[in-house]
Amino acid sequence: MKHVVVIGAGQAGASLVAKLRSEGFEGQITLIGGETGPPYQRPPLSKAYLLGEMTEERLYLRPESFYAEQNIDLRLDTRVVAIDPANRQITLNDKSVLTYDALALTTGAHPRTLPASIGGTLDNVFTVRDLADADAMAPAFRNGARALIIGGGYIGLEAAAVAAKRGVNVTLVEMADRILQRVAAPETSAYFRKLHGTHGVDIREGVGLNRLIGTDRLTGAELSDGTVLDLDFAVVGVGINPATTLAEAAGLTIDNGIACDEHSRTSDPYVWAAGDCASCLFNGQRVRVESVGNAIDQAENAALNILGRDVAYTPKPWFWSDQYDCKLQIAGLNIGYTDVVVRKGDTDGSQSHWYYKNDQLIAVDAMNDPRNYMVGKRLIEAGKSPSPSIIADAATDMKALLRA
Repeated sequence: MKHVVVIGAGQAGASLVAKLRSEGFEGQITLIGGETGPPYQRPPLSKAYLLGEMTEERLYLRPESFYAEQNIDLRLDTRVVAIDPANRQITLNDKSVLTYDALALTTGAHPRTLPASIGGTLDNVFTVRDLADADAMAPAFRNGARALIIGGGYIGLEAAAVAAKRGVNVTLVEMADRILQRVAAPETSAYFRKLHGTHGVDIREGVGLNRLIGTDRLTGAELSDGTVLDLDFAVVGVGINPATTLAEAAGLTIDNGIACDEHSRTSDPYVWAAGDCASCLFNGQRVRVESVGNAIDQAENAALNILGRDVAYTPKPWFWSDQYDCKLQIAGLNIGYTDVVVRKGDTDGSQSHWYYKNDQLIAVDAMNDPRNYMVGKRLIEAGKSPSPSIIADAATDMKALLRA
């Protein structure tokens, strides 16, 4: 193995190249990123960074000097325009060609946008995915401004929380029956609906967007119920699409992202993938685990297998979201859940929601309840499933469940 090329300089790409070096790989490594700065954390963009509580330098995963010190060729502001699997080559936007012995795709995902026909390209209509997005929208988050958040998932709710803390008048619309409908139980939706309501956010469920209003710049919106709002800006949080264009053009198998086997290898034996762009098998289903933890773990697994270690990857999903003074921590995936048990926490307002698929514990949502989150996470990873009645019983010693 002489040359490993990694396309995508986000959390997964940075983790993969660091793992290669820490495992003793002495060959050439090239890490290619489209942005102008070194790899950085993305979760704080819609939270601490947007609030002005974190500087750009603190976002960096490692100092830029790390890459030179580790003899990693970090190529920023660079795009890959084509992959030639037959010759194991990639072509860059400057028409130069690199030959690889192993290629890793850590291209991430793109935010879904609104079509221009309904005003999606107006000025002051923002998405939240990268540093440029956060920098562009930050000036709009001013006291007294009027904002529409489109989408009641975690990105939309986090943006609403930051806006409300900044004194913005916030309306959030979710065309589904409830916020978080795709990712959480009604109990979790109700918790966050109440939380946002206490901070003045106007949440409208079962209401969509007909169009955004404005000539060049956003001035308002017409909702599906006929309401017309005067606005200063809007944030679109309606999900992401995996960045698979290069992989698809190269003939790799695409199935809910770039399809990987249990070793993070794609359908091409010399190409691996990791992070939000990649799908893997989890409990018999092909899923994309959109989280920092998965990006790191899957990337490090790809690195080990590039080095021939033959290590299988089993996702251990965990997520978090910060909204106001509430930290939501999630363990597991709630796909196909049949029952939810609510357990009150030790402090006022803290609680956890335990998802069961028949008798099997599959996920936990914990709001300001880190102790029960950790218990739930460890139970799920160990394959243990206490009965719902035990979880619901306030007298249960939760830590004792780990010893059972």
